[in-house]
Amino acid sequence: MDVVLLNPQDKTAIKNKLGLTLPPLNLMYLAASLEKASFSVKIIDDDLKRWGSERIASIIEKFNPLMVGVTATTATIKNSLKYIKTIKNLLPDVLTVIGGPHPTFLPLDTLKSLKELDVAVIGEGEETIVDLAEKHEKKGKKGLEDVRGIAYRKGSRLEINEPRPLIKDLDKLPFPARHLVPFNEYETSNEEAGGMITSRGCVYSCEYCSSSLIMGKKFRFRSPENVVDEIEELVYDYRLHEIAFLDDTFMLHRRRAQAIADEIKARGIDVSFVTSSRVDMVKRPLLEKLKSAGMSTIYYGVESGSQRILDLMKKGITLQQAKDAVKTAKNVGVDVIASFILGYPGETPEEMDKTIDFSIKLDPDYSQYSILTPFPGTPIYYKLKKEGLLEEDWDKYTVIHPVIKYEKLGLSKEIVKRKLVKAYLKFYSRPSYLVRHTYMIKVFLETIYRTYIEPNLPFKDDTSTSESA
Repeated sequence: MDVVLLNPQDKTAIKNKLGLTLPPLNLMYLAASLEKASFSVKIIDDDLKRWGSERIASIIEKFNPLMVGVTATTATIKNSLKYIKTIKNLLPDVLTVIGGPHPTFLPLDTLKSLKELDVAVIGEGEETIVDLAEKHEKKGKKGLEDVRGIAYRKGSRLEINEPRPLIKDLDKLPFPARHLVPFNEYETSNEEAGGMITSRGCVYSCEYCSSSLIMGKKFRFRSPENVVDEIEELVYDYRLHEIAFLDDTFMLHRRRAQAIADEIKARGIDVSFVTSSRVDMVKRPLLEKLKSAGMSTIYYGVESGSQRILDLMKKGITLQQAKDAVKTAKNVGVDVIASFILGYPGETPEEMDKTIDFSIKLDPDYSQYSILTPFPGTPIYYKLKKEGLLEEDWDKYTVIHPVIKYEKLGLSKEIVKRKLVKAYLKFYSRPSYLVRHTYMIKVFLETIYRTYIEPNLPFKDDTSTSESA
């Protein structure tokens, strides 16, 4: 075995309480690029298996790989490093690599936090992981200095190499290596559902979002033919009939979105799909065309019911545009998911109530509420950190736990947490809503549990799980 890629347990995610797990698309992309370069690869998804670091390390020891790569978000960084430390203790010569949003923005801090970690990948990883594997195979750790897009340990020093340019032609990337994960073991809200990415990059500059900083400010996209080729693979090879396009701004290039719809229809593919859009990009003719090709649901980032807060976020939309976008989707016959953020710095309790009331007035099919979480890399993170307003306990960066020192802003964490629970209760407990969507009772009950009850429970590790490999 040349490379093992590991998805760590995410102990903090609501999806685990709801019984929902999804295949690690990022690792499947990396694995596909490595396989294309003739490396043998294995993906271990411990967010699915729940085996724990000790058992995972013993399994990887038997493979004796050249390199082990672990992915990490901010909420999982501590656990990801725990896996790396355990693996390195059993395989001292293996090259340990970490990637993902958190190490992308804090590469040196991540390396400093664990001496057993050799490399942090910065940004887009497909070309970097192949370059890293090839140079390490040929030159060992001496080859690291020639790999663009990494920070690494060089003796007692930490080094950052020059950045790697973003991938220009996304059509050249192989489709994710879905054959390397046990597809039938994943439990989604629909047993025949899956995800894919058709574009990268975001041209907008929302204060709370790091997407454009990871994938670039330029919108890069796959051709309609290439996108629909992957849809065919999902439908015919993997028997999936509901697909989520996980792009940040799927409809930014309207003609391409129309062309994808035309291509799906021209090939006669029977598929249902979910897309996302900014509310200021919605045009009825485009929604109608996408609906005719199989679009069932659209996701809008509305974020606030206060225009003042939207302006503070630099969201670049208006409340009227949000109303119009939801109305247009409903008129076309498409379900709507809307997201909202509570507790933005400077927001008052009254403005949070306005957001809750606005979400109910919009009446989307599903509402998603979160507490403002300033992830590393976002403009709001650097502002709040400079002002000493952040608690950097990464385990709490779950979007349902307050990590801002609200007391210094004239609020309290308790008020923000109560507003989050109030939002879910007020939206989902409406009798008219429950008649239509009884399943969503679990969502707001789970939010109450995660916000008020679980933080007071003793931590329990999952390493004793007795499932077989």
